[in-house]
Amino acid sequence: MEAIQWKVGSGQTTLFWQDNWLGERPLMELHPGIYREGRTSRRLECGPAGHSHDQDARGLLRLLQELHERGGSHPLRMWDTPKFGETLGHWCVLRNISASSRSYDSYLVRYHDSLLNKVLKGESYLKLYSYRYLINGFAVLVTPQQADKLSRRREVANVLLDFSVRTATTHTPEFLGLPGGAWMKEGGPEVAGEGVVIGFIDTGIDPTHLSFADDISTNLYPVPAHYSGVCEVTPDFPSGSCNRKLIGARHFAASAITRGIFNATQDYASPFDGDGHGTHTASIAAGNHGVPVIVSGHHYGNASGMAPRAHIAVYKALYKSFGGFAADVVAAIDQAAQDGVDIVSLSITPNRRPPGLATFFNPIDMALLSAVKAGIFVVQAAGNTGPSPKSMSSFSPWIFTVGAAAHDRIYTNSLLLGNGLTITGVGLAPETDGDSMYTLVSAIHALKTNMTDPNDMYLGECQDPSLLNQEIVQGNLLICSYSIRFVLGVSTIKQALQTAKNVSAVGVIFYLDPYVVGFQINPTPMIMPGIMISSSNDSKAFLSYYNSSLVRNGSSNAVTNFGGVARILGGLKANYSSYAPKVLYYSARGPDPEDSALDDADIMKPNLIAPGNLIWGAWSSAGADSVEFEGENFAMISGTSMAAPHVAGLAALIKQKFPSFGPSAIASALSTTASLYDKQGGPIMAQRAYTNPDSTQSPATPFDMGSGFVNATAALDPGLIFDSGYDDFFSFLCNINGSGPVVLNYTSKSCGGASTMNGMDLNLPSITIAKLNQSRTLMRTVTNIADNETYSVGWSAPYGVSMSVTPNRFFIASGQRQNLTIVFNATFNNTAPSFGRIGFYGNLGHVASVPLSVIQKLTFNITAH
Repeated sequence: MEAIQWKVGSGQTTLFWQDNWLGERPLMELHPGIYREGRTSRRLECGPAGHSHDQDARGLLRLLQELHERGGSHPLRMWDTPKFGETLGHWCVLRNISASSRSYDSYLVRYHDSLLNKVLKGESYLKLYSYRYLINGFAVLVTPQQADKLSRRREVANVLLDFSVRTATTHTPEFLGLPGGAWMKEGGPEVAGEGVVIGFIDTGIDPTHLSFADDISTNLYPVPAHYSGVCEVTPDFPSGSCNRKLIGARHFAASAITRGIFNATQDYASPFDGDGHGTHTASIAAGNHGVPVIVSGHHYGNASGMAPRAHIAVYKALYKSFGGFAADVVAAIDQAAQDGVDIVSLSITPNRRPPGLATFFNPIDMALLSAVKAGIFVVQAAGNTGPSPKSMSSFSPWIFTVGAAAHDRIYTNSLLLGNGLTITGVGLAPETDGDSMYTLVSAIHALKTNMTDPNDMYLGECQDPSLLNQEIVQGNLLICSYSIRFVLGVSTIKQALQTAKNVSAVGVIFYLDPYVVGFQINPTPMIMPGIMISSSNDSKAFLSYYNSSLVRNGSSNAVTNFGGVARILGGLKANYSSYAPKVLYYSARGPDPEDSALDDADIMKPNLIAPGNLIWGAWSSAGADSVEFEGENFAMISGTSMAAPHVAGLAALIKQKFPSFGPSAIASALSTTASLYDKQGGPIMAQRAYTNPDSTQSPATPFDMGSGFVNATAALDPGLIFDSGYDDFFSFLCNINGSGPVVLNYTSKSCGGASTMNGMDLNLPSITIAKLNQSRTLMRTVTNIADNETYSVGWSAPYGVSMSVTPNRFFIASGQRQNLTIVFNATFNNTAPSFGRIGFYGNLGHVASVPLSVIQKLTFNITAH
């Protein structure tokens, strides 16, 4: 079933296909790998007693027979086999996973090849992938005419267009309270996450980095038995690159290669990370504990992943020069699930909102639905397209979507001028020596005599030392312009610093060019004293002082004396703010768009927020994503790409403590325990604009932060769990108007009768009602995973809504469930979103919080008018 991409100018298409061979079989769950709970090499699987569908019995027998005929040795055995027409009472299958997978996989590959050969016999085409585990389909490069031929075949269920995708620490463990909380409760960082495998769909990894070594601890560190992945061996990813920490590594680039855009020099045809992004995200989630962060010769502390003893499996599907394509991403997801990962972390989002019936129906999300069915917890970055409403780039309720928040550590720098004015800025740079003041010299006033245009933007950016007169600059502070060319990557801080060094300047000061409006300047490592003045107003104040201190020749107007002086106070030491966390301006926002028409879905997104701003993480030795960190072992970068692996690592801690938890249980534990307050006890704030974001912030809503800011320690003891599963999500998809054929195409399973499962009906730890037409009654079910406890229920209703929760007090025994009825009534007409919350307060101290959002409120029945 997967995607198809028109290759511009070539007249060729990459398409994906799914057959209907098993679509009629109710026992399609026998597809190898669907059941992963046992995580053993051989496992007894049993169906429910009293199941009375003759077709099930016939389908099961036929499947066993066909597998036996096509796969040689029979990997599946069955006891008490029913006869045709008999009730299928209690069936059991003993499966050797690896054997059955190989047999079924080889059959599917042969079947895909046979179909292509039959339909396109004698024609040119190129098959890229056979998807064999989560979905039954393939990717192939064909012409539009060939695609049409395939789409008319009875065996072909779906043809879709491929699309492109893009990529979206030392202190955050302390900010999240791990050392004295979650880590300490479970035995310390030496065991945190052990036995759990996190799969990363990203730009690869640098296996030589100390963050991924397996010999820095004397504790035994076995590879989990349930993981069966492999490690590719190439010249730039040689034998021995994998170990007991980095236990699997592969790359997927067939779709990119067929487009002729794969650059083997930049992108590496291997799992090696030529970008840096993948190395960074892997280290945030599961990097080793206590790795020194040394950048430009300065020590910034010791780094650790959230789950430092978790295992890493890498599935490279994104690349520096072009990003990635859905065909490759789906192949990576499929392989990760087949290999046996516990968690999938995707710091990637689509380049456009998926077209069609609903945003949920896209190849990546539907492959992830199958991964969730296989018991894999899926984390995805929300996207860096905020702060506008409906800017969300992660859509589906089975995906745990993470927005970006600032944590409390900040790096600031400052500049003391000769007139006593202190100007703040950024720059990971040392201070100038002692208390001495140094003369200020602008690059445009230090040009050699043959340079006749001091207004040329490039000349003021300090990119070429040959343009400057060293006699004027040496021993002084060199002033450089930070223009739009730096934002575009044409000019670099690193080159300006090299220029300053070559002309013997004692330091560098960057001021904002007037055309650089709205761009956020992040701390950048500097090999010498330096500062970047990050405010346009401060830049004007600085230039006013500098220009007023110049002495010029009365006739030629040439500068004859530089009177301005200053000293740089340095920015190597971190400061800490009490106004954290807060939602960053770039973090994508809800409400969740249901379709390309931007109708609102009854799904709350994001699920929560986590640290994503100015995060230290491991960096590839060949990392080129940030030129300022080229050649460094660590980099400080920002984005929801950094927030998602924080949650992936914390999910590994939950999975370690609760091995039986499925994806929804992990999601619930993270959500219901999230914090709503910053370090000062005030509400979490959200930045509302790209320009001067702190001046525009206001209290965050669930469309900014979901359930709140992740609370790692509380998530390990949630008390109550809201659980749901694949069948619920399947029913939800079937309830979308006109979705029957699409659901069948993606899942090979018919919707059957009419479904009434709306998004708001899913047993999620949140409630979003896009349109409240007079009244709505919803059900939620909680499961107690702690000791016997009595809960009282309180709530605050969204504005324009009255509500009730029944019962409002209940006793629940350990392991038992409690049903809750929640009634919403619109009290007046309103189209502005309003928000509320339900709280569950246990007498043993457990607290579970459920965010509420109601968008459109109507007090009359719109169908009657």
